[in-house]
Amino acid sequence: EVQLVESGGGLVQAGESLRLSCAASGVSFDAYAIGWFRQAPGKEREGVSCISGGQGSTYYADSVKGRFTISWDNANNMVYLQMNNLKPEDTAVYYCAAEPQFQIRNPYYYCSIYGTPRHWGQGTQVTVSS
Repeated sequence: EVQLVESGGGLVQAGESLRLSCAASGVSFDAYAIGWFRQAPGKEREGVSCISGGQGSTYYADSVKGRFTISWDNANNMVYLQMNNLKPEDTAVYYCAAEPQFQIRNPYYYCSIYGTPRHWGQGTQVTVSS
């Protein structure tokens, strides 16, 4: 059974950093893709960053490229999202999500509407004040 538990959200000021953590059980590194998604009130859900397990290739949305870094600590079954230089527009509930990769090992696919993951965590709130 796949279980994803996020932590690390909070309230910060613009320009500060946060690191989100996702404890991923039942997810094998080589067989899954994991991503971070966010949803702000009144906005559609956005695939922020995804990582393809095994090869470790990554995808970042343009809005976070250069500021966010996704990583997978396979030994401890943890996936992280390091968020630097946070902006008020980053305010949202952030979700960790996982999907078996099978033959598609393109992280963009899993962050897009085409590869919507089936396993989701409960979410963690990130609020960035100006």
